[in-house]
Amino acid sequence: MNTSTQRRWLTSGDLNGFLGLVVDNLSIMAFLATALTVIFKFPADVVFLRMFPGTAFGVLLGNLAYTAMARRLARRSGRADVTAMPLGLDAPTSIGMALLVLGPAFLGFKQGGMDEHAAAIATWQLGMAALVVMGVLKFVLSFFGAMVQRHVPRAGLLGSIAGIALVLMGFLPLVEILKVPVVGLAGLGVVLYALVARGRLPFGLPGVLVAFIVGAVLYYVLGPLGWLGTGYHAPVAWQWRFALPLPTLQWMQGLAYTVPYLPLILPFGLLMVVGGINVTESARAAGDDYSTRDILLVEALATLVAGFCGGVAQTTPYIGQPSYKAMGARSGYTLITGLVIGLGGVLGYLSNLIELVPLSVLAPILVFVAIGITVQAFEATPMRYAAAVVFSFFPAIARRLTIKLSDPTYVSPEHFAGLFNDSGHGISELAVITVLGNGFIITSMIWASFVVALIDGRTARAAWIVLLGAALSLFGVIHSVELAGGVYLPWLLDPASRSLVWQFAGAYLALAAVLLLLSLQDCSIARA
Repeated sequence: MNTSTQRRWLTSGDLNGFLGLVVDNLSIMAFLATALTVIFKFPADVVFLRMFPGTAFGVLLGNLAYTAMARRLARRSGRADVTAMPLGLDAPTSIGMALLVLGPAFLGFKQGGMDEHAAAIATWQLGMAALVVMGVLKFVLSFFGAMVQRHVPRAGLLGSIAGIALVLMGFLPLVEILKVPVVGLAGLGVVLYALVARGRLPFGLPGVLVAFIVGAVLYYVLGPLGWLGTGYHAPVAWQWRFALPLPTLQWMQGLAYTVPYLPLILPFGLLMVVGGINVTESARAAGDDYSTRDILLVEALATLVAGFCGGVAQTTPYIGQPSYKAMGARSGYTLITGLVIGLGGVLGYLSNLIELVPLSVLAPILVFVAIGITVQAFEATPMRYAAAVVFSFFPAIARRLTIKLSDPTYVSPEHFAGLFNDSGHGISELAVITVLGNGFIITSMIWASFVVALIDGRTARAAWIVLLGAALSLFGVIHSVELAGGVYLPWLLDPASRSLVWQFAGAYLALAAVLLLLSLQDCSIARA
């Protein structure tokens, strides 16, 4: 054992790892801020002074803990090549929080009569409360992670998150790329060359960093010359935004606001538990034997602390630990990343960097992440379950359509309501799209799970899964008939809404009955 090497805090590989990990976190925070401030016209000061400090603090604490775990494993094993588990903001759920929870909630609060600032504060409280709910769920499930993994098929777990990746993380940033195509496509080309085709860049520079630089140079060189049209906006003046991530109880005021969003919030937490198990197994296969429970507990506590301190996006261990290990990173890269992100949230330089970097520069990175997550859903799932993965995408597509169609700048609320309630020829198409999209993550899990059971020849199990879908649809956990996707007691709804509930729940019951009859036939064939 080389003791001097083991005790080194920083290696050249750590610098490469730091560049990759910090840009990943920065791009997610940038998209979170840009989605809120540009798409939903959310006040920037609430994002940068209230949401960012706590969010970044969670990244700091998690990375410090993972750094300490790596150092401890290196001492215990007598090895100098132990690589820390990378931790950062989870891309799919952070983007999902912005587009599916925080943004729509902000618009809803304003439509309910709140002024802009009050609506922004209520949205911040909702985000904090959502993070606390996810943190508690992850903390509890960290002791039962293996059981969750056994009972929910991988096709259901990965398919549901791949749906978010493909429809929200991939398509939406692609639109932003094509709004400023000269900048966006060039950056996307670098990403595809370096990270998808595995091409080598000059001096071995990370692909994400080079794409970032290429896009920024094109934007700030061509933009002032007028070659980017109206896609260029001059940078705002640099300003220090100092804000400490102090604990606050304001999240308690947001708990009531979380109820309509629980069908989204709870699966977000569940996915991170299973993801934590998978990345720990990946690190173990690469030679670093971390305790699965400890990895899960750290991410749960980091999420909880972030929520208590004003954060709105959850942390997660990243899947790329073997990649960081291959580039020579050890434990220094997580330490530096945590400090840079954590202090950036406090001192405010992260917000200035984000304001300097347009979405068209960051979007190619998000498209790559979306491609990677979607590809992983197929690669990590046996080929015979590919149909189940594809089937699980449809609810996410419906949700994306609902987000766009319910935007009052495209379709007026009155016209939307008229189309939704038009029952002249059965359930209206708009109602089907909306109801299918509500609770789409859980719907995706159920759909993929019952198809997996069918493929495995376990028809009776498929019927029981469908019966679970009937129960969940009855109370709006999936297929909520409310536009916001809230849960309810069906007998308290108006007659038209109640009729929709009965039809969707009845559809699942009818399917379950058919599957149970088919399972009897399977049994008779097996006996014969």
